[in-house]
Amino acid sequence: MLLNTAGGITGGDHLQFNAGAREGSRLCLTTQAAERIYRAQPGEVGRVENRLTIEAGARLDWLPQETILFDHGALDRALHVDMAADARLLAVESLVLGRSAMGETLTATHLIDRIRIRRGGDLVFADTLRLSTQTLPRLTAPAMLGHASALASVLLVAPEAEGHLPALRDLMPATGGVSLIRPGVLFARILAEDSFVLRQTLIPVLTHLNGASLPRTWMI
Repeated sequence: MLLNTAGGITGGDHLQFNAGAREGSRLCLTTQAAERIYRAQPGEVGRVENRLTIEAGARLDWLPQETILFDHGALDRALHVDMAADARLLAVESLVLGRSAMGETLTATHLIDRIRIRRGGDLVFADTLRLSTQTLPRLTAPAMLGHASALASVLLVAPEAEGHLPALRDLMPATGGVSLIRPGVLFARILAEDSFVLRQTLIPVLTHLNGASLPRTWMI
């Protein structure tokens, strides 16, 4: 379990985390609570770099709880995974835009969120999400987020990934979708009106892919 003793991230912070699953092992990583991206001073950005390695025959589950982006928050985050050809990865990244319980909506923000996965040395997945103050007015368009203020990306990289496709399609809401984007790489993106509704879909999806109950902190 990862702990952020600062309680959140703001402009000027720089966090780095490195972890690995050795050959034939299984490692599950989660967080104590949701990560908070606090208001940043103009021109300052919080930076987070997560690097994971997964050796032959190993499995790593990257299961952090939601990231909550406060109004005027600024974050540049990257997740890099280097895995063996027969290794397995289950990963989720969830993002909540504003504190809905406080009636907060984003009026200014900066977000760059990158995911890069290499399997056997080959780049098999790359995704970059960018939000800025200028793009916020367009997020309500049907091709963007619509009325959603929470979203999640779920990724399974494993030899048996295709076998999970029918079950995950049955679990998807009308605002979610899942595809086998290449052999052994299953990707889902889910939108929801808030974090509570998002978890109603996300927990069954992750439980299915995890093959067991999620870490206890997900249930609190």
